[in-house]
Amino acid sequence: MTIAAKSTAGPTGRSSPTRSPGRPEGRRFQQLRYRLDLKASPYLYIAPFFALFATFGLFPLAYTAWVSTHDWSLLSDEHVFLGLGNYRTLLSDPYFWNALGNTLSILLLATVPQLLAALLLAHLLTLRLRGQTFWRMGMLLPNVASVVAVAVIFSQLFGRDFGLVNWVLESLGAGRIDWQSGSATSHIAIAVMVAWKWTGYNALIFLAAMQAVPREVYEAAHLDGASRMQQLFHVTVPMIRPTIVFTVIVSTIYGLQIFAEPQLFGGGGPNGVTGGASRQFQTLTLYLYEHGFNRGFAFGYASAVAWTMFLVIVIIALLNYLFLRRIRSDS
Repeated sequence: MTIAAKSTAGPTGRSSPTRSPGRPEGRRFQQLRYRLDLKASPYLYIAPFFALFATFGLFPLAYTAWVSTHDWSLLSDEHVFLGLGNYRTLLSDPYFWNALGNTLSILLLATVPQLLAALLLAHLLTLRLRGQTFWRMGMLLPNVASVVAVAVIFSQLFGRDFGLVNWVLESLGAGRIDWQSGSATSHIAIAVMVAWKWTGYNALIFLAAMQAVPREVYEAAHLDGASRMQQLFHVTVPMIRPTIVFTVIVSTIYGLQIFAEPQLFGGGGPNGVTGGASRQFQTLTLYLYEHGFNRGFAFGYASAVAWTMFLVIVIIALLNYLFLRRIRSDS
């Protein structure tokens, strides 16, 4: 007769069977489950984001690419396949190159002063000021304001006849400027709108990065005789360079997709869509909107514009990254 488990006497005198060691199959199953949980669970946690991104991001992007190869209009049930015909027409259109030039011009006029001003404001906010919370909250107020409200207000400020800017210029002895009629003047006016709205937002991002810089570094620079401005450009900027790269790329992406500011600056309607009577401030998004909704709903051609914009944004963002990385390696 075989005995499956030995009995031992417990505290009450009763005998209780001793547990035998686990089976090898059970241990292997637990180890397999542990490995699967360790390797697969992170992917399950991030899977909802990628599922939503694939549904609302990748699929529309791929479908837009498919539409761009057709003569696709909402006014017709037939969608003739054109291949790269829309792209050839696009690249031969002088209005497209005009819109691209206007977009790049406004981008440079808005982004460079905006980031420099944000860097200086963030540096000032690191000083011991009274009411620091008030000043930091004030930096975010322009970003909270609606884009439409900002564009409408600044359009009034840059008005030709009753604008506050022209009134100040006349008070200083200069003449009135028709800000909408010229390319340079309209680009400056639109760039001021963009810079005013986003400078405070970028300043807070820079401020958060500056607060992570060790204080010992500033103390060492102070002992070496460095002024506050020297500390800013020789200590702070190198230490927060990854944040600067982030803000440059994000500002570039936003600047290349600018729409509401030039559209409302033109007063809305056809003049706003074309960026003025001579297309002097028509951007790429206005050019896309014009062909997608104002010219027979030519969604095929508008999709080609959208994909061209996407490629331009990727190329310029990559050039910005490589340029800033080159500066970092040289320093």
